[in-house]
Amino acid sequence: MIPKECKRLAEVDFPIAVVSKHSAREKSIRHGHPSTLHLWWARRPLGACRAMLLALLLPDPCDPCCPEEFKQRARNILPRVQGRPGAKDIDLRNELLRFIGDFANWDNSVNSTFLDASSGLVQAAHGKEPPLVVDPFAGGGSIPLEALRLGCETFASDLNPVAWLILNTMLKDIPRHDPGLADKFRKVGAEIKVEMEKELATFYPPDPDDSRPIAYLWARTVTCDSCGAEIPLIRSFWLCKKPARLCALRPRVVRAKGRTPEIVLDIFQPKTEREALGGTVTRAKAVCLACSNVLSPDRVRTQLTAQRGGVDAVFNEKQERERGARMLAVVTLRPMEQGRHYRQPTKGDYSAVLKAEQHLKKLLKDWDDNGRIGLSPVPSEGISNNEIRRISVPLYGMRNWGDLFSTRQKLVLCLLSSKIRSCDVPENFRPLLALAFSRCVDHWSGNATWLQDLEAVAHTFVRHAIGIVWDFAESVGFGAGGAAWEGQVDWVARVVEFVNVGIKRGGEVTLSDATSSPLPDGSATVWFTDPPYYDAVPYSHLSDYFFVWLKRAIPERCMPRNAADVNTGTTPKEREIVVDRPHHLSTSTKNANFYEASLARAFGEGRRILREDGIGSVVFAHKTTEGWEALLFGIIQGGWTITGSWPVATERKSRLNARENASLSASVHLVCRPRPENAPIGDWSDVIGELPQRVGDWIERLQREGVRGADLVFACIGPAMEIYSRHTSVEDAEGRNIPLGGDPTAIEPYNRGFLAYVWETVGRLALEQVLGTAEAKARNGASGALEEDSRLTALFLWTLQATDTESNAKDADTNDDDDDVDEDEEKPKKKKAGLSLIYDVARRFAQPLGIHLDKWEGRIIETEKGVVRLLPVGERSTQLFGEADASAMAHRIEQDVKASRNYTFAFMQDVAAPPDIKRRGRGKAKGTSSIASETPVPQMVTTLDRLHAAMLLQSSGQSNGLRAMLKEEQQRGPDFLRLANALSALYPKDSEEKRLLDAMLLAVPRT
Repeated sequence: MIPKECKRLAEVDFPIAVVSKHSAREKSIRHGHPSTLHLWWARRPLGACRAMLLALLLPDPCDPCCPEEFKQRARNILPRVQGRPGAKDIDLRNELLRFIGDFANWDNSVNSTFLDASSGLVQAAHGKEPPLVVDPFAGGGSIPLEALRLGCETFASDLNPVAWLILNTMLKDIPRHDPGLADKFRKVGAEIKVEMEKELATFYPPDPDDSRPIAYLWARTVTCDSCGAEIPLIRSFWLCKKPARLCALRPRVVRAKGRTPEIVLDIFQPKTEREALGGTVTRAKAVCLACSNVLSPDRVRTQLTAQRGGVDAVFNEKQERERGARMLAVVTLRPMEQGRHYRQPTKGDYSAVLKAEQHLKKLLKDWDDNGRIGLSPVPSEGISNNEIRRISVPLYGMRNWGDLFSTRQKLVLCLLSSKIRSCDVPENFRPLLALAFSRCVDHWSGNATWLQDLEAVAHTFVRHAIGIVWDFAESVGFGAGGAAWEGQVDWVARVVEFVNVGIKRGGEVTLSDATSSPLPDGSATVWFTDPPYYDAVPYSHLSDYFFVWLKRAIPERCMPRNAADVNTGTTPKEREIVVDRPHHLSTSTKNANFYEASLARAFGEGRRILREDGIGSVVFAHKTTEGWEALLFGIIQGGWTITGSWPVATERKSRLNARENASLSASVHLVCRPRPENAPIGDWSDVIGELPQRVGDWIERLQREGVRGADLVFACIGPAMEIYSRHTSVEDAEGRNIPLGGDPTAIEPYNRGFLAYVWETVGRLALEQVLGTAEAKARNGASGALEEDSRLTALFLWTLQATDTESNAKDADTNDDDDDVDEDEEKPKKKKAGLSLIYDVARRFAQPLGIHLDKWEGRIIETEKGVVRLLPVGERSTQLFGEADASAMAHRIEQDVKASRNYTFAFMQDVAAPPDIKRRGRGKAKGTSSIASETPVPQMVTTLDRLHAAMLLQSSGQSNGLRAMLKEEQQRGPDFLRLANALSALYPKDSEEKRLLDAMLLAVPRT
């Protein structure tokens, strides 16, 4: 066994770069990956979990307490997969770290040699009795699954019943069965397909030429308030955008005398992409194709609310479609021909929909006539308004979960759930069938879209939210294509095949609250978890989408009886540890205080069940300081000391929410140990004195591993928190307690809080690294420092740097962690140019360094909706040059240089005004910078202003003016070129600013 005092590898060292590379690449692995068993949000890569578990479980050979027996056995095991370790302990440590990095590779995850070596190393460290790994927020099961792969015993729990079903199936059911389970499951799935095809033939009839429909493309509709024409809500008229198979809709207006204009949609093959129109709806604004009238978002919402979401077609007494959802096209497969084909919808297509509607009414009537015994065939559970920002469909009339599905989709799901519930299959098949069914639910809704590039039906959850989808794709559930039943069965079967490799025992799974573990005191060796990320994902609200259908497909014996909330029939909400985002329709009281207090109880339970010689790890990846402070508060209050902090890059750089934004690409793994009951009280002067050196050393270490920007910032929390958290409390000389958090604007430490000093230290060290010591100490009056705007820009760009994952793999899973853009939100059509940073992060760094954001608002930054945008240099042209063009400005600069005058800029004549007053163009005559009528307060020209002016001259090709300016700046002093070189190193490689800076620097006269 590992001695209590012995350090683990995770506290000593960790192969960050190698594990990051493999973890980022894993995001592109789909077939057979356990994440495809069923959707769960914000899963951690298996490679990162596997690597961290090994580092937590194995002792450091360089530690004096490391058992000699472990060293000897490790030297015998490692040569099976790599070279023989050298004679020194440091050689063995390096070989262990090399093994950990290599085993993070997806290709090695089911390699029998690696599996045997890893379980052998764990056994060498812990003896014949396997260590127990506990994860109380198990979710999708990445951590416990990898613990099983390493030969550990596992205990996984979650409050959510959908998570429980995933965990129980993957960790407990599948490992108990032989490798032939996957093939047997495919056979059962094929039998169900044959039965369902017969039952549904009337509702999905083949075409007269024996073509088979595989998808129906629909659009919700509204009525024009001006001309009365029906407006199909279509995002894009494209049907297929494959280069060799371009296909699109072309609208035309038919105007019959005395009748309302009619919009006809023809299918055609464009020769170029420019031939297809954009669409009829953007950000909930609908444009009438007949009269060009624009319906406001409120009018669109009102009309769709009256249609209860508008997902269904409405038929008249003649059984003809009258209004509601409109069919745009039918996607078919022709016999003996490759590829998809598109045709116009016919009366027969609508007739099949009407038959499905009539059949569903009969099912509901039979249930009603039988006394409404059991659950209704169609989910009638209400959608909560407590997460309306993430689930906005109630705003459009979809009040119940069944409203998200069209009538025919509801009928098919009802019949399939009944088939799964009643079919005669072995008991272990039923959860697998339920998960395949739930995957169908994800693809068979009125919120599933058609992917024009792939010619396939997307799933509903392309992100962590459910917003309105204007045009949607209805998959033929028992036809061809990946969205059909057979495809979903195969996805599940592939996971079964993967999980069955290398796992010798099943794990324990329970449906329980993380704040109340059923485990006894001191029973766990490792407490390793990935807790909810503050307000990032409303797990319970989103999982209701699946849960209401799963209840109808799986018997109660396969789902815990206490799974549902007794009042709502949905997943438990009140005890889930998340922050509900505020909205005027919400009644939730789950705020930051609730999150902090609940996490503290959960971490306290982890501390209770952990052995004295045990170790813990917490994964966190939230991008705001509020989220981090809440987590750290919970860890400290729970009785833990943070001893390590390892960022593992898990995200691709190109994901939607990372573009031009300070998004985290890494998940930070905090390594923790139980804080002794008799831990001393810390002295504030010692704590604050130790902080700069510890953080500075860690910044250098992480940068060597390619960790940059926001990832580096939050990874610095670990060493900083070790200084603070190893004490029962920290007090100043007067005995006043220094809290973890506080008012960052305060001066006194006991009011300001420790974390404010952490952010300040990181920011100061960043500026010192980028601009020099003087800039880092500028607030204290250091001479030779650049102005505030230069320091703000440098700090801004430093924080925006991206961690290098050395991976260009595309992420096949489009489920982005933090993208809040919704189709129904009224926002600008085009995102403003420039780099962005969350205001909270910018403020936390700027304020302690004497940088006042308000002072630079409208000059170099722009703040809107909690996001600070660094203005592109091109947007400062009028601000710097006024209405003069670059040629006139260049001439004026040349004249100023010849006359030994300082150049002047337009904004210098502006009167100081509050930040919310627009300054551009005020008080200026054309081509001049005239004095305002009131007494002006001149603004100083900074080094950054002069640098931006030079970049604008470079951009416009004013070489003479630029040369004169550069010569003058060289004579003025070194600051201009020092700043130019620093910013050139910080700007993104493909940015216009970097291009201009580099070109300008080439024009600098050599001295």
